[in-house]
Amino acid sequence: MSTASILAVALLAGCGSAGAGTGGPEEGDGTLPNYVPLTFAEPDVPGINGAPDGYTQLPAEFERQFPEAPGSGGTYTAMTPLWGAVPKTDGNQYLESVNEAMGTTIDFQITDGTTYGDKLAAVLADQSNIPDWVSIPTWNFPPRFGQAVGTLFEDLTPFLAGDAVAAYPNLANIPTDAWRSCSWNGKVYGIPFPAAAGQRNAAFYRSDLLPDAELPTTAEEMLEFVEENHADGHWGSNDLWIFATAMFGVPSKWKVVDGELVHRVETQEYRDALQWMADLYATGAVHPDAVADNAADGKQRFESGDVVITADGVGAWHEALSKMRPADPEWDMAALPYFAAAGGDPVLYKSDAASMCSYLKATDDDAQIEELLDAANFLAAPFGTEENMTITNGVEGVHYELDQNNAPVKTDLGRTEVQPTFMFLVAPPEIVADPEKPDYVEARVKWQNETTLHEVEEPFYGMRVTEPNQFASLDQPFADLEKDIARGRKNMEDLDSAIETWRTSGGEELRTLYQEILDGEADEIADESAEVDE
Repeated sequence: MSTASILAVALLAGCGSAGAGTGGPEEGDGTLPNYVPLTFAEPDVPGINGAPDGYTQLPAEFERQFPEAPGSGGTYTAMTPLWGAVPKTDGNQYLESVNEAMGTTIDFQITDGTTYGDKLAAVLADQSNIPDWVSIPTWNFPPRFGQAVGTLFEDLTPFLAGDAVAAYPNLANIPTDAWRSCSWNGKVYGIPFPAAAGQRNAAFYRSDLLPDAELPTTAEEMLEFVEENHADGHWGSNDLWIFATAMFGVPSKWKVVDGELVHRVETQEYRDALQWMADLYATGAVHPDAVADNAADGKQRFESGDVVITADGVGAWHEALSKMRPADPEWDMAALPYFAAAGGDPVLYKSDAASMCSYLKATDDDAQIEELLDAANFLAAPFGTEENMTITNGVEGVHYELDQNNAPVKTDLGRTEVQPTFMFLVAPPEIVADPEKPDYVEARVKWQNETTLHEVEEPFYGMRVTEPNQFASLDQPFADLEKDIARGRKNMEDLDSAIETWRTSGGEELRTLYQEILDGEADEIADESAEVDE
């Protein structure tokens, strides 16, 4: 059987329980790139503990970081996802301008993000068709990717480990955790699209409609807060499951108790969060469309004031303000501070430090890898540089114009051509910048800073573990059960039954797999995969 055929079997079939887990290197063992932060513009609201820096104004001048294009003139293919209208690549002035400034041409194969996982699995199964540079979202790894990564993609450890990354200062500016999230089998394979520390989901309330609100500090007070504000033509809330899981400290996957792994659905925290949701829905203050599980219109209900409390990703904050304030300058929203269900400090689990990682196709040509790393170094130019301005906004006068606050406003061509293409290959550390909404910048960074003070790491934080296909749908019944219990259609006895089914249908096998990794047996697993690929 050829290597390509073996890889196809490994990636698409994903059979067997062994060989599914791989781990990343540890900080300080010399494998990960050394972190050397760069600053080209001092923030107005500094982030702490890895939270994003905030800028309420843009620099009067942007510093040119690359006097000359760093590339050697090579042309390479790249595959990236996109959620939205895919722009043309031929004759795209934005892509051409960045390629020219970089001195290296990237020919994009842009794929609809909703079907990216399927396309990716097919592409990786045929080694001869793999692009030179491939972006892989953390939720799109094919089964047993950890076994195949060493054959499909270049081990970047020799180029970037420790002080070696100093040759690429913008890559050295990416925090260590993000590199750890892009590592497999103790080696650095991926280049991060980093995500800042701090929680990425929040409960928001309409601060313009509730200007004198006394904010809740316990789970009981949160119930009262929703119920009391179900008045004057407003519904109390949308679904708040995201906030409930944080309030009760529900882990996203596993929790270690006396050295043994406990799955989230088995924890008391999960049970308590479900009961709180049932109590919330029983108040009658949840909007009927949310009760009917219409999540698609949840943003509209909140933005219109039909509901006054909602839960969403922090990105919704800026999105809603940008949409609503042009017509209503007084429109406002705020994020509730997190608290533990019984009051006091919450237990908040850290999110992944990289939203995506990109990989360079394996080759014996070191010059090719070095040119692509030079390109990555260019594309990771930090905020405050001319290069970052071009990569983010395109060309002034073509893709954007500067307004009275020196902020870029996209032209019609900019809205069409400037899409997340290069940035899904690699990006600098996340920042929050908006001179049009300085109140938002200050509130967002301060809220995110506060959440970092209460964050803890789950047992497999920073590790890449791809599960065999047989476990792919094991957790799915709980998604429906959570909704049914919240709406009073099922109860805790149904939860007990579902947990028992989970245990006997593969849950115990999955626990054993993770326990082996937790107990340090991952090296044996990696050795087994190496034998398969030979």
